[in-house]
Amino acid sequence: MRLAKYLANSGVASRRASEPVIRAGRVTLNGETVTDPARDVGPNDAVAVDGRPVGHGDIERVVYALNKPAGVVSTARDPQGRPTVVTMVPQTERLYPVGRLDIDTTGLILLTNEGDLAHRLTHPSFEVEKTYRAVVGGPAVREASLQALRDGVELEDGRTAPARVRRVAADTIEITIHEGRKRQVKRMCEAVGHPVKRLERVAFGPLSLGDLPRGRWRKLTAGEVQSLMDAASA
Repeated sequence: MRLAKYLANSGVASRRASEPVIRAGRVTLNGETVTDPARDVGPNDAVAVDGRPVGHGDIERVVYALNKPAGVVSTARDPQGRPTVVTMVPQTERLYPVGRLDIDTTGLILLTNEGDLAHRLTHPSFEVEKTYRAVVGGPAVREASLQALRDGVELEDGRTAPARVRRVAADTIEITIHEGRKRQVKRMCEAVGHPVKRLERVAFGPLSLGDLPRGRWRKLTAGEVQSLMDAASA
């Protein structure tokens, strides 16, 4: 296993965030300072960060589900001092969000201490589905607009992959996508003449938001975590 991935699995930081930690000379492997994030780590190797031993075998993989309110930032820290999803969950371990929701988007967001799982759940190559409920403007949503979203629409960064879409009400649709482009659902709806007024994520892979109240969180069961891992194992 590469060193950056090992640190991510150990809950030190995400794989990407672990790389500058390694390059800064803060990590040792069997007592030797290592600056190459791609350095191989074996099962019997001793890894330390700032002199503190770490190992992905001695921490519990945890995942929390949070019903994010509007006005909360989907990052671990915010330089503007706005509330973040991480501050909403009491924790004893380092957590970071699995992907992002826009500040005005509500609904299901996951937080975990397992960097590799977060990577697999969000990387487009694993095609983990996310489902959103959108209240839209414009005229009543008709079948032609739904079919256009299902087929894929042309955006400035290319055509979107086919999506599953159903009409919930005259001004509300539910859409399931597996890509992770910035503001994708909002841009897709706008492209078919229905700008989004409110957006809520109601499912992430096999996990549904259910009746979790807005602003509340819960720790996932071992079975739910396993189902997420299975969804991201393609």
